[in-house]
Amino acid sequence: MICWKCRKEIKIEKPSRSDECPFCHADLHVCRACEFYESGIHNDCRESSADFVNDKERGNFCDYFRNSHILCQTNAKSGSAENDKAAAARDAFNALFN
Repeated sequence: MICWKCRKEIKIEKPSRSDECPFCHADLHVCRACEFYESGIHNDCRESSADFVNDKERGNFCDYFRNSHILCQTNAKSGSAENDKAAAARDAFNALFN
């Protein structure tokens, strides 16, 4: 699993409500990390039977939670792009002062 917030890989297959990322301490069983999460639709959830969750970034008891594989693929790609940008910025900074 990949943390929805810091995008680091975690060795948890199915998080419970109390599980959190060991790196950034974000809750893992959250709407933002769920396969059904889609911002902008009714309740931001494609699962019509799920109860409304007010805070999409806090742990919850939703029984419909499924770890988002799309999130993992998207985050893995964006994570490498962010690393490339950071490396380029670091190289530019070092070029100025070396």
